[in-house]
Amino acid sequence: MKQLKFVLLALLLSTSVFAADPYKYTVDLTRVADDKVFVELETPKIKEKEIIFYMPKIIPGTYAIADYGRMVSDLKAYDKKGKLMEVERLDDNSWKISNAKKLRKITYMVEDTYDTDKPGPDIFQPAGTNIEEGKNFIINTSGFFGYFEGMKKEEFELNFIRSKEFYGATGLKAESNPPLIGKLSPEANHQDLAVDQFKVEDYDRLVDSPLMYSKADTAIIKVANTDVLIASYSPNKRITAAQIAESIREVLSAQNEFLGGKLPVDKYAFLFYFTDQPVTSYGALEHSYSSVYYMPEQTIEQMQQQLRDFAAHEFFHIVTPLNIHSEEIGSFDFNNPKMSRHLWLYEGMTEYFAGSVQVKYGLVTPEQYLQMLQEKIIISQQFKDELPFTELSLGALDEHADQYYNVYQKGALIGAALDIRLRELSDGAYGVQNMMADLSKKYGPSKSFKDEELFDEIVDLTYPEIRNFLTTYVSGTTPLPYKEIFAKVGVDVIDNGTTKQHSFAINQNNITLVQHKGEQRLAIGNEAANDALANALGLKKGDIILAMNGDKFPAYGPELNAFLGAQVQKIPGLETFTMTVWREVDGEGKEVKLSAKNQQVEVQIPLGLQFTENPSEEQLKLRDYWLKPAR
Repeated sequence: MKQLKFVLLALLLSTSVFAADPYKYTVDLTRVADDKVFVELETPKIKEKEIIFYMPKIIPGTYAIADYGRMVSDLKAYDKKGKLMEVERLDDNSWKISNAKKLRKITYMVEDTYDTDKPGPDIFQPAGTNIEEGKNFIINTSGFFGYFEGMKKEEFELNFIRSKEFYGATGLKAESNPPLIGKLSPEANHQDLAVDQFKVEDYDRLVDSPLMYSKADTAIIKVANTDVLIASYSPNKRITAAQIAESIREVLSAQNEFLGGKLPVDKYAFLFYFTDQPVTSYGALEHSYSSVYYMPEQTIEQMQQQLRDFAAHEFFHIVTPLNIHSEEIGSFDFNNPKMSRHLWLYEGMTEYFAGSVQVKYGLVTPEQYLQMLQEKIIISQQFKDELPFTELSLGALDEHADQYYNVYQKGALIGAALDIRLRELSDGAYGVQNMMADLSKKYGPSKSFKDEELFDEIVDLTYPEIRNFLTTYVSGTTPLPYKEIFAKVGVDVIDNGTTKQHSFAINQNNITLVQHKGEQRLAIGNEAANDALANALGLKKGDIILAMNGDKFPAYGPELNAFLGAQVQKIPGLETFTMTVWREVDGEGKEVKLSAKNQQVEVQIPLGLQFTENPSEEQLKLRDYWLKPAR
């Protein structure tokens, strides 16, 4: 939360820091009808003759139109005598209320976004809402709560009526001993109910504060001065919060060291929703004090590295946008948004840090880290390399929406290139870690920078030469010169070469899909395309893959990528590679177990990164500053 003035006086008087006339919302999670819940708002005092009530069109961090108001129905307004007032729906996200000075209450129904059939844009699940009666509620507040025109800076009070079996996981801190609100559930047994109450200072903070309600499955990690809450909803209990906590503990500890041993938040929440339904996309969304994850339900072994990568990226958003943001983000317009030029800073630098922290603190090897950067270069080449990143950012909602994913590829590579350049200029003493820390000190949660002045600010903090870097590679049309950049740290860029890497024994050239016992399965379709490991195992055309290295191989579908991702982490540590296949032998099908010494194989790559065979002392020195923790 923002620092509040007159803290000493507030402590002495033990009075609330919140205004006497806030928005007062109540949501009854015990009364669900047709995947909808009832929302009631006791309104703050309205001074205008007529007022517009808004639901957000878009929220920060998504860079896509959502039109949350589509999910709202049966909106009604009441005066202080309980009489209905005139309401006109203007569009998906706004309602005009006449004679507004008499307004005292608004009620409406909210439908969830996870399984809606309403027309309109698809909403990224981590930014969406879920209403599963008796099971789970994902409450991205943008989908439940609105605001009045010109009244975003008032305080908001949220009351959630819930079953005592449910727990509300959030980065917010609950008020102590809120009153039980029974008016929305007159028929309910109040002994089975509880009420959670939360207060936030304004609408920006409200939208920055998601919640997840379900039966409690939580764990807490203490990281420096911060209590980190992990909450998990796994419908078939295939993964638990305790397992997630153990998996990401090292990453969070490394991030704490990376950020100087003190974090800018007292509480942080990871909210994990796992689905057992087929998914075509999944991911995570950051907030200043929390992050929301929507992922296929799998075991911890199948998703461990992916969890670490996701958690590392989202947790680093406590730096930006919490402590470093432009005016467009600091005072976000939810219904007529203005984009910032600096997605390279918000998302690109965050993605760079997510990988950098892992190599600096030994969670991945330097060779694995080069593979991560190599993959980003290859993927980024599918996008418009000469499009200025500042223009991409400004057009992320419309003109350049198809280029947005490059933010996580080239955006991170801009971070790497800037880091190397800063280290070079400072003889290793100053990098992007230091730059971001200095920007955080200058701005912080309650102060925004002017979008067009950020380059000037960075140059003032660093070196005059950095202006040329920013205007050439960030706001300019010149592609990053990877060979020149990485040569400084003793890394070679190889075009159309080969590299050695651990193999799955199956690849896109030697596999096909077949039906086996009612499921689509991967099988060897082209024995001639086997690599060295596949030949050592003795894989034959027609072999159907049933198991790999002791793990059951999933059918073709949403679990396959996560399974292979888990194998990527497992295979380098194996001495022996094993497979179980279904093979026709003498006209009869049977399971056959295969094994061979684990080995790396040569693979063709359009572009590769590898450490220089005989680097100079200067290259090694700069590489150490780049890849190792600050001394």
